[in-house]
Amino acid sequence: MKRHLTFLGAILLIAGSAVAQEVNSSAQMQKSSSGEDVSANEIVDYTPSISLDSRFGYGGIVSGGAAGFGGDGLYLNVDGKISKHFSYSLCQKFFAANGEDDSVFDNTDWLTLSYDVGGFTFTAGKDVVMVGSYEYDAYDIDSYFDMNSMFYNSFACYQWGVKAMWTNPSETTSFAFQVTNSPFAYFPKEDNLYAYNLGWYSAWDWYESIWTVNMFEYERGKFVNCIALGNIFYVGNLSLGLDCVMRGANVKQVGKDEITVNFMPSYEFGDKFRLFGKFGWERSGEDLPYDFWGEYLSTDDMIIANEENLATMPAFIIPGEDYIFYGAGLEYFPLKENKSVRLRAAGMANNDTKCNAVNVGLTWKFDLVNAFKHIACK
Repeated sequence: MKRHLTFLGAILLIAGSAVAQEVNSSAQMQKSSSGEDVSANEIVDYTPSISLDSRFGYGGIVSGGAAGFGGDGLYLNVDGKISKHFSYSLCQKFFAANGEDDSVFDNTDWLTLSYDVGGFTFTAGKDVVMVGSYEYDAYDIDSYFDMNSMFYNSFACYQWGVKAMWTNPSETTSFAFQVTNSPFAYFPKEDNLYAYNLGWYSAWDWYESIWTVNMFEYERGKFVNCIALGNIFYVGNLSLGLDCVMRGANVKQVGKDEITVNFMPSYEFGDKFRLFGKFGWERSGEDLPYDFWGEYLSTDDMIIANEENLATMPAFIIPGEDYIFYGAGLEYFPLKENKSVRLRAAGMANNDTKCNAVNVGLTWKFDLVNAFKHIACK
């Protein structure tokens, strides 16, 4: 706790100094080392973006199971530039560590340093493993975990590695190649297991995509092959998300060993309300040589675990059976100037536990730099 308070105090000092730095960097004319004027488009804004994000609410099972108030974590996000070409990004979670073997970075979602030149971006550090799915791509506090797939909840998505990306001049298309530690590398510095990910990103007025081809090494020289196709179609205020993530122990088994499909419609009523829904289907084959949970249980043990489970979601997908999950909700944004505060109400269920769950609460994103700007102006 003392370490967390000290760290938060340091962040507040950084935010205050960032505001002062922005004031000092607002001079109308800058000089280069040669004494020549530097054009406005070459001036770099070093003021970082710093925010504290959290989510609080009430969740429970309608039939009388576990329920109560609680928070879903506290997240610190810092983004900024070191120079014209170098930028950094940090997402740090604050919650209790688990066990004696935890790394100092276990609660770090991502910590990256990027170099931009021309249309290329080279990134190194702890990052999100590229997988073509908008369910998977959502920021944690914007996601409804009990409404998500078992693949989403079992996949170790934050890994150390490197990435190279090229983006076209109009910024509508990007291609990326990434090498990271494998999500099966439970001891990354010892296991020597890697993931190789190739991705295509697109963004137009009517359509966005994240498509990836992945190879996740689960034993030396043995890979889970994955094709993941994430799509969003826009029609006015209506958006239609469609994900399909197919996995297999070899190329011929992709989509046969495991598959996850999500349909995610949403409709925005002006700037204040968003109505959303979700329907998902998932299936896992029998006798797979890999397990994203890392448990490697027999089918009988999975059945027992599900029977003893009291949560909304099952503990495991029983091999050979269909897992269907669904839900809907409404979000309200009370602020006129931004969407930093959100009220939510959602319900969710599935065909396994047959638990009807509800979640009502509040999400907020506290912009520390802007807060200090308002204080400084006064």
